[in-house]
Amino acid sequence: MPQPTPELAGIFRQYGPAYRQKHALPLHQHRLMQAIENCRTAALGGAVEWCDQCGHTRIVYRSCRNRHCPKCQGLARERWIRQRLAELLPVPYFHVVFTVPEQIAAIAFYNKETVYAILFRTVAQTLLTIARDPQHLGATIGFFAVLHTWGQNLLLHPHLHCLVPGGGLSPQGTWKACRPTFFLPVAVLSRLFRRLFLQALEQAHANGQLHFYGDLTRLGEAAAFTAYLDPLRDSEWVLYA
Repeated sequence: MPQPTPELAGIFRQYGPAYRQKHALPLHQHRLMQAIENCRTAALGGAVEWCDQCGHTRIVYRSCRNRHCPKCQGLARERWIRQRLAELLPVPYFHVVFTVPEQIAAIAFYNKETVYAILFRTVAQTLLTIARDPQHLGATIGFFAVLHTWGQNLLLHPHLHCLVPGGGLSPQGTWKACRPTFFLPVAVLSRLFRRLFLQALEQAHANGQLHFYGDLTRLGEAAAFTAYLDPLRDSEWVLYA
């Protein structure tokens, strides 16, 4: 007979008191552990459910609703996944990631709102433009994008993750699918994205929307800013699809 899977709440109940006594935890961590220990137990109270057909009753204890609790968030996560699955089209989906060079990340550190807005806008323009091109997909696509500002090494690394259906609407309003394992050419996407992004960044600089500090203070001057961007105009910008 398989052993029951241990739960975090059970571990906290068994070892939590001794651990808290040994370590000086902050108050919010004490409250968190207590919430998880008490989740769906009589300590939080509950309700009695009764079937008016067979007379069967059962007690349902209340949940702690703490965002760190695996029981509460587990159900919420499953509910969210079911809702998203219901929205999917019956087509393949592609994962497209747009990344900016380190030099742009340095500018973004001091100009998050402006640079990230440019990132979202130019990524959208790139995907829509290349997808509409008759030489490629020749259709209007839809997608959603999520911004990640840090890499796995916890260093600043702005990049945009896009989830794109494998096709779109043709000019006639019918569905036009892309090839099963190919969405759009990475090199073409990368070069258009690079051009649109740098143009938008230069315009933001001309409009006085960018601010520079520390080692980048000199970039406040137009000539220095142009020279800073020049090496990026011919370099390959990393794009994954």
